[in-house]
Amino acid sequence: MTLIFGHRGAAGTFPENTMLSFDAAIQAGAHGIELDVQMTNDGVIVVIHDETVDRTTNGKGFIKDLDYKEITMLDASDSFPQFSGKARIPTLEEVLAWAVTNPSILVNIELKNGIIEYPELEEKTIELISEYKLEDRVILSSFNHYSLVKCKSISNNIKTAILYMEGLYKPWEYAQSIGAQGLHPYFHAAKSPIVYEAQSCGIDVRPFTVNDPLVMKQMFSDSVAAIITDFPERAIELYNDKKE
Repeated sequence: MTLIFGHRGAAGTFPENTMLSFDAAIQAGAHGIELDVQMTNDGVIVVIHDETVDRTTNGKGFIKDLDYKEITMLDASDSFPQFSGKARIPTLEEVLAWAVTNPSILVNIELKNGIIEYPELEEKTIELISEYKLEDRVILSSFNHYSLVKCKSISNNIKTAILYMEGLYKPWEYAQSIGAQGLHPYFHAAKSPIVYEAQSCGIDVRPFTVNDPLVMKQMFSDSVAAIITDFPERAIELYNDKKE
């Protein structure tokens, strides 16, 4: 079975990385959500993709330079004006508390520390995951593979997955070398032979961001472990059609 993860929730139709978007993904039938974390200047882990608030909110500035109180005052409805005043940047703790009330869903947390190295981002993230007893329902991913190795040194109970954009040589061997259980390639890098070889070696492949119906069908045909998509409802419908 190929699982469906809502990319930043249901980012194709709702403000990304907001509770509105996460709720929409689950209501659409997604098996999990993918989200991104940064850290405020007073050490609060917040859910937002960019290092700045400029693109997705009505504010300006780097997350690292803003405190949590300032973050809470921002409108995160970005390009969805119909949700103006109804969307804000959540904390990771808020999302994990929500996940506890949705016991069947998985949560892919992407650590956004490739550009800004947030002190103790790994420790604080894992501490929250453990506090909510979600170790078996969380996947930690990052383009910063040093960060994934650090996560493994902190806790070996949480799955990790390597994010990458272009072709890696024998990526399943690389994943194994750093203790990762998954590969999260950009979908162009998820060629069928690589998918087959990786998954035969016990490494789950979950390509992103799979929005095109034809690409979705190919991924389903390849039996990838999951796809990460902005349109979970579309993906669920196509997958169900495939089974009929």
